[in-house]
Amino acid sequence: MVSLTRISFVTLLYAILMHTAGSRVLELSDRFLDIHKDGQWLVMMYAPWCAHCKRLEPIWSHVAQHLHATSIRVGRVDCTRFTSVASSFKIKGFPTILFLKGDQEYVYHGDRTRDEIVKFALRLSGPPVQEVTKPQSFDTIKRERDLYFLYVGGRSGVLWELYHKTANTFQAHAFFYQSHPSVVNKHAPVENVPALFVYKESSHYNFTGHNLSDIEKMNETLYKWVNAERFPTFPKVTRGNINQLFLTNKNLVLAVVEENQLEEVAPDMLEFKDMVESVIKSKREKYHDHFQFGWIASPDLVNSIAMMVLPLPSLIVINTTTNHHHIPEDETEKLTPYVIELFLEQIRNESAPRFGGNTWLVRSYRTWFELKSTLVSMWKGNPILMTVLVGLPVGFLSLICYGICCPDILDANDEEDENAGASHMKND
Repeated sequence: MVSLTRISFVTLLYAILMHTAGSRVLELSDRFLDIHKDGQWLVMMYAPWCAHCKRLEPIWSHVAQHLHATSIRVGRVDCTRFTSVASSFKIKGFPTILFLKGDQEYVYHGDRTRDEIVKFALRLSGPPVQEVTKPQSFDTIKRERDLYFLYVGGRSGVLWELYHKTANTFQAHAFFYQSHPSVVNKHAPVENVPALFVYKESSHYNFTGHNLSDIEKMNETLYKWVNAERFPTFPKVTRGNINQLFLTNKNLVLAVVEENQLEEVAPDMLEFKDMVESVIKSKREKYHDHFQFGWIASPDLVNSIAMMVLPLPSLIVINTTTNHHHIPEDETEKLTPYVIELFLEQIRNESAPRFGGNTWLVRSYRTWFELKSTLVSMWKGNPILMTVLVGLPVGFLSLICYGICCPDILDANDEEDENAGASHMKND
């Protein structure tokens, strides 16, 4: 009896907590158009029938719970009821996540996870460059931010102005800070001021382009540097961030593996992934400017790019500028760090075979391959449903063809009967 009462109490408490967490999300109506410029808003535009929206609902509740103590208000709008809101914000798909701050509007394109959405909102909630005034603050920043940019020096001068301008452009994608040598102290290897760093993988990497005398060249160099360094050295590549990785204009080196439902990688694939990672970790200076390394656990996405079913694990290199891709001629079992380095050198000197591209013929073949892969996947998942989906249109088309062809046949039979009757009368 006691245990039953305890279970009931725990169940009730859990339900109350879940209801409280869900209540953090504000249900917005068309009146939101009158107040959306007041304060900061993180809003999900959704449709009740959208399966992706339903999967995002529990994550969205956790996002609201996590941001409850901040100045960011988290809400959602049913665009099927309040079409004026969808029309005003030019919503073209569901779900669409927006961050609104005054007249500024940002659309979220990253992974739909709690941590990534929260980081997106926190980055945009403050100024483009946040000032750090206490040395102990760096301990908190390093613990909470696995990647950030740091400018050391006064808020004046050419480099500062270009840094602030670039931070304003990439605010939605990375954290930007500014501090002084006395505050940074031992947290960053400052030799000369001003200095600019990116912090990732527990290391600081210096920007050297500020020695350029041409301001336009410096601006272009800084933009490219921030755009390339805003990713970890070996990130997980997903459907949410692959388009951003393509903007680096580097060759994207991907270790292709597969995860189970618990997001676990098999030991043999994990060993292959670590081996590919060791190449960039040990030869960063050699390959970092030309290649962006990463790993991907979405074989279907890679197969769509390669237009073939790749074995698992495997390696593929994608030219993000031309959309060509390279696949090693060696089998996966024969790939070693040395063999991979030789393969990368062939890509650099353009002697490696390349496939794909962006011509109309390749795009047409890719569309056909994706359609075929989708149909095969649907058949394997639910053959009965697939039979119904394919059988109904086929049956409908058959009826149309029958209706078109049968009158001609009947007319022909009628003509034959009439001709036969006429011939009998003549014989009589």
